[in-house]
Amino acid sequence: MTAEVMTRPGQLPTFWDRDVIYFANMLSIFYDNHDELERLRQHVMGVETYGGRLIPIINLIFKGDNNLLVLEKPPDQTLIRYFQDDLGLSLPNIVILSHKVYDSLIAQVNKLLHDEINPTVTTIHQHDAAWIDGFVSDNVLMNIAKALNKPTISSLKGSRRGNNKFLLHNHLSEQGFPVFDTIPAASPDEVHACFSTLHSQGYKKAVVKAQIGASGIGMTSFPTTATNVNSIPEHFFFEGPCMVQGWLDETVTNVRHVGSPSIQMFLDDNTVSLYDITEQILNEDSVHEGNLSPPSYFCKEDPVYEELFRQASTSGSWLHDQGYRGTASVDFLIVEHHGNTEVRVCEINARITGATYPSVIARHFLPHDAWLMRNVRFAKPLRDTSLLKMLDQAGYLYHPDMQEGVIPINFNLNEDGSVQKGQFLCLGKVMDDCLNMLEQIESILPLKWHYDRD
Repeated sequence: MTAEVMTRPGQLPTFWDRDVIYFANMLSIFYDNHDELERLRQHVMGVETYGGRLIPIINLIFKGDNNLLVLEKPPDQTLIRYFQDDLGLSLPNIVILSHKVYDSLIAQVNKLLHDEINPTVTTIHQHDAAWIDGFVSDNVLMNIAKALNKPTISSLKGSRRGNNKFLLHNHLSEQGFPVFDTIPAASPDEVHACFSTLHSQGYKKAVVKAQIGASGIGMTSFPTTATNVNSIPEHFFFEGPCMVQGWLDETVTNVRHVGSPSIQMFLDDNTVSLYDITEQILNEDSVHEGNLSPPSYFCKEDPVYEELFRQASTSGSWLHDQGYRGTASVDFLIVEHHGNTEVRVCEINARITGATYPSVIARHFLPHDAWLMRNVRFAKPLRDTSLLKMLDQAGYLYHPDMQEGVIPINFNLNEDGSVQKGQFLCLGKVMDDCLNMLEQIESILPLKWHYDRD
């Protein structure tokens, strides 16, 4: 059955009327590609602590009142009290299961469930939520669901195919949508010939993309004149041929970069809801560092707005056809080329993304207003209690009766419980309010910070 597409930017969709055992299996993001996971660990500090971002939104996405969130690392207790006592959010029950133990369940799930050796596994076994879901639906999650005799929100096939950049590219190309000039390469030996072809087409840079990647992992760029491509790791080819794509920026004649928007979506059994439009904040390597909404360079009346939602509708329908259900986002590039504005899909992410959690929280408290989320890394670890206290004393910590303010969504803690970095959401009537707030916060905190990849 073809899903109905509903477009309501700025308004949250009707999320699941279900309760769930949700596994924040952040380290399963690349499924069975362990070399790619190791690269992620090396480049993104505290990736296993990112599950804390889910705490304030799980009970918003799953409306049942009996949700269990399984995290890989213990969360920050100060934030939990803030979410509950100050923001008035309903929170899930939380248990901790390390990724190592989670991975072991692929082979021993029945033994562990029935021997009840691990108290966390016992809690999971005895919990009576009707559904199973996770950051991704991998083989371990499906094994757990089978052992518990509970259905998963999304299928393994839907999750894995839904995150495959090459499959979506091929679909959009077949449907006649504008796509990036792309040449498949089955091994590093084939990449040089792809570069030569793209160079002859006027590209000075090319990007090599694995079919599944995230947070800049599985993606690398080269000049099209490069001859030594031995640095491309084998794990790029884990899912099959890489995509070698022409890099569209100001290095191409008559091209000007306009923006990198992202449309947030929710897929239930019958519907694809497009509920927010954001702008991605990218570093010089095009790696995600935050989001804001709404983008400043178009409005609802502009043709580019209509084109973004047209392509998002097709991408969301394709994702629904793969069997994926849940939150997702589709990322775009907008350029001016010979004076014409062109829109191209970069990729789709079939999971809770770096824009999902700020969007859901922002639209829950202040629908249709502006929001800005930045990933901040401190020069020196900071105690969490002092951080919240300083924001509150300065009048910036958000409370539900305020029209603007800052919500710390998650703290990435080191081993002694200090905050190494955090994700901060600024809410305001217009974007200038959010930007000014962020500047003011930096001036009142006693430590230097810089923006970090998410």
